Amino acid sequence: MQRRSGFQIMKRLIIELKPLAPIMAITISMGVIGFLAAIAIASFGAIAIGTLIGDITFISFTGAMGVMALAAVFRGFLRYAEQLSGHYIAFKILYILRDKIFAKLRKLAPAKLEGQEKGNLISLITSDIELLEVFYAHTIAPISIAIITNTIIAIILYMINPWFGLLSVVFFLIVGFVIPYASSSLGKEAGVAYRNMFGECNNYILDSLRGLKEVLLFKNGEERLKEINSKSHRINESLDKIKEHEGIIRAITDLTIMIAILTFVGLGFYQYSVGNLSFTWMLVGIVIIASSFGPVVALSNLSNTLLQTFACAERLFDLIDEEPHVEEVLEGHEISGDSISYEDVTFAYPNRKEKIFDSTSVNIEKGDKIALIGESGIGKSTFVKLMMRFWDVNEGKIKLDNINIKEVSTNSIRNTQTLVSQETYLFNESILDNIRIGNINATKDEVIKAAKMASIHDFIETLPKGYDTKVGELGGNLSSGEKQRIGLARAFLSDGNVLILDEPTSNLDTLNEGEILKSIKENCEDKTIVLISHRKSTTAVCNKTYKLENSKLIMS
Repeated sequence: MQRRSGFQIMKRLIIELKPLAPIMAITISMGVIGFLAAIAIASFGAIAIGTLIGDITFISFTGAMGVMALAAVFRGFLRYAEQLSGHYIAFKILYILRDKIFAKLRKLAPAKLEGQEKGNLISLITSDIELLEVFYAHTIAPISIAIITNTIIAIILYMINPWFGLLSVVFFLIVGFVIPYASSSLGKEAGVAYRNMFGECNNYILDSLRGLKEVLLFKNGEERLKEINSKSHRINESLDKIKEHEGIIRAITDLTIMIAILTFVGLGFYQYSVGNLSFTWMLVGIVIIASSFGPVVALSNLSNTLLQTFACAERLFDLIDEEPHVEEVLEGHEISGDSISYEDVTFAYPNRKEKIFDSTSVNIEKGDKIALIGESGIGKSTFVKLMMRFWDVNEGKIKLDNINIKEVSTNSIRNTQTLVSQETYLFNESILDNIRIGNINATKDEVIKAAKMASIHDFIETLPKGYDTKVGELGGNLSSGEKQRIGLARAFLSDGNVLILDEPTSNLDTLNEGEILKSIKENCEDKTIVLISHRKSTTAVCNKTYKLENSKLIMS
């Protein structure tokens, strides 16, 4: 994907801010007035000196001191109002962006996210989005404040002396624009590299934690630790480049400001010596320029932080702009699951030459019990993914109730089809809540009935809290067989007419397998079943068996 420029990223971030524009206007206004108040403190100090030597007559010494006191008091309140409104905007926009990301992930799933590094995604939707707070709370407003404040200051200095005004514009542009822009261009790669490495390290650590049992069993801890240390070292190297860059930029900025002040001192004394400027107004001009770099220095200091912020934003927008392999159909045909037909279906996964299916056709009528058998990795699960429209076919058609699957409402597909996979994911909630996922409105009695059908009820009753027992993270408190039976209970609780079973008894012993198959046969007579299995015993509940060979389905 083509790399975006800093201005493109900034423009996109500002567009996201549109709903909160009125509050941003308040933030900018408070910031501008606050900086002018801060500059007024020192400036009216110089004016107070002018009243004592007789150069200033439009205000008294007491009046000048009074303005300084008021400016000092109001500066605090104005700064508070600016920070309060700015951070409100920042955290509100982070909420909006998180909502967008999760909505996008829902559209991309499951096809686009297969094989994605989960740790990298977690890094993106947590720390990456969090870093955007720097932009919304400490970048947009400071840029606007700097432009407005320093424009006002340049006009005031021009009124004092035209050379003061012109030179101030030159130095404001150097500190506030030239230095940040040049530094951003030079250090952009380092920022992107740091965020990518950070996400990669997160993913590796998450993977290691999930496989901790295997790491311990096979004594792989030292190797894992070395790799974590290696990745941490690379992260530090990336961060060192960013910090080195930051130090150089700050040094250049401070040097430029010092040159600006010295230039004004020299120019001021020259203008005073030739009679173009009084001593007091020369002093006021020097004080104003010395105290007016605050807004543009804030921009210069931001350049380094923005390297990471823009890198995070680019990763975020890359995800938001991802095109899903399958577009959801929100307003399509409703189906009841009466028939499923594959008509000359050809399919291959993206970036793979090998075809999984090549002009494959099959018809499944309501009530059919279909078994798919074949070697592992040959495409049995892909057959199911196409039926559920996790992926779209490359050629041919899949029809549900004689309607092209691409014209069927996605919600209707989900309502009529129920999948039980060999790896059942359990949320870290109670067993009751995990089973109830099959039908969120089910009563406890209905949940218990489904659990009995899945031969898991008696086990649940032995637990101290019964159905209210927490299953632990990733279902860690349960065995593989117990998790699989909870997955079956979900399926029994669902009222879908098409039951898809992907190795439904792979983690069960022969006795439990027999009970489950008996329950499926007795309770799913009116349902269409598509069953994938390596075990011949499991396919006993089916009346048709297909074997997948050479990208074709062959009835056996």
